[in-house]
Amino acid sequence: MEAYLLDWANLLLRWLHVIVAIAWIGSSFYFVWLDNSLKPPVDDKLKQQGVGGELWAVHGGGFYNPQKYLGAPPKLPEDLHWFYWESYSTWLSGFSLFSLVYLFNAKTYLIDPSVAPLTPTIAVVLALGFLVVGWLVYDLLCRLFGKNEKLLSALVVVYVIAAAWGACHLFSGRAAFLIIGAMIATIMSANVFFWIIPGQRTVVASMKAGEPVDPIHGKRGKQRSVHNTYFTLPVLFAMLSNHYSMTYTHPHNWLVLVLIMVAAVFIRQFFILRHKGNTNMAYPAIAIVILAAVAAWIAPHPAEPAPAVSAASAAPADTAPATGATATPALAQVQQIVQARCIQCHSSKPTLMPTPAKGLILEQPEQVQAKAQLIYQQVVQQKLMPLGNLTHITDAERATIAQWFEGGAK
Repeated sequence: MEAYLLDWANLLLRWLHVIVAIAWIGSSFYFVWLDNSLKPPVDDKLKQQGVGGELWAVHGGGFYNPQKYLGAPPKLPEDLHWFYWESYSTWLSGFSLFSLVYLFNAKTYLIDPSVAPLTPTIAVVLALGFLVVGWLVYDLLCRLFGKNEKLLSALVVVYVIAAAWGACHLFSGRAAFLIIGAMIATIMSANVFFWIIPGQRTVVASMKAGEPVDPIHGKRGKQRSVHNTYFTLPVLFAMLSNHYSMTYTHPHNWLVLVLIMVAAVFIRQFFILRHKGNTNMAYPAIAIVILAAVAAWIAPHPAEPAPAVSAASAAPADTAPATGATATPALAQVQQIVQARCIQCHSSKPTLMPTPAKGLILEQPEQVQAKAQLIYQQVVQQKLMPLGNLTHITDAERATIAQWFEGGAK
């Protein structure tokens, strides 16, 4: 029952996180598109009112005419919509999900002994440290070098690369990718909380008081907002990466993460320029080349076949096999592998988890045979299990399971 309730908590938090993330990213992308699509107004009345750009759009059977003021409108409307709860809800739901899955199961999800011999407590502290320190260092860079946008951008890229290298040398690959994504997402939400919204509130307060508006607040908010839009696609990849083990299990997984994030930035740049009417295909072409190169680089090599099993050893004692014949591995061999590599999480009393992972128990041969397809999918095809390879399954053992399943799982 405990595992069942945890699965429901995981499902609902994940669902909530996706819903509010769509709302945040959608509004963010819309305003970037809007800013880049505005045209100077033709109507003299709009110019006199201080409108710097407008556009006409059609959607859902209606016509829309968004307008952007260069400074303050002549009269501040009573009903002013703010965009910030989408950001806060995304971070809060994401952090809750991260805590439920990773922090509360640090031994299973955060730690890979072959990467770094961490204790669960140290792993949790380090993971939280990436989120806190990630924001503090980024914010410091912006404060020190904010006036030189090119230098700041270069320093932020170098910082993310260094963080990716560090995370992949401290945590399991799966956790490292997610932690870097969470670190960047924390920076994005903190930009909204500490800079964008406070700056907007200051501007509104000055307008209501009839005081001159300091343009520095708009410039700072705009800078952080631009950073956020370039961060978006790299974060989305990091959040999805846990489903694709070929990326985070590579020996140089930090470089895989960095290269895919760079490709994501080029893709975002293409759409930003396209909003301005520039359809330069160089950026998506570069992204495609990077992704193709990564795919070719991390492509799996054929595993060494498992030693052939003679029919004599695989068949029951009262069966007379043909001389020299071979057979696929027997269920007993697969059960031995499961007992050595999988039972730590998939037993009635697992040693690596408080309850059987996903409620799946593989203690008996018939339980293994009943889940043959699932085992083949997770262990051989996707190589997601054992999680983080905590139990050090070998390629030869994976090949044995593959031969058994492909031979009929008998």
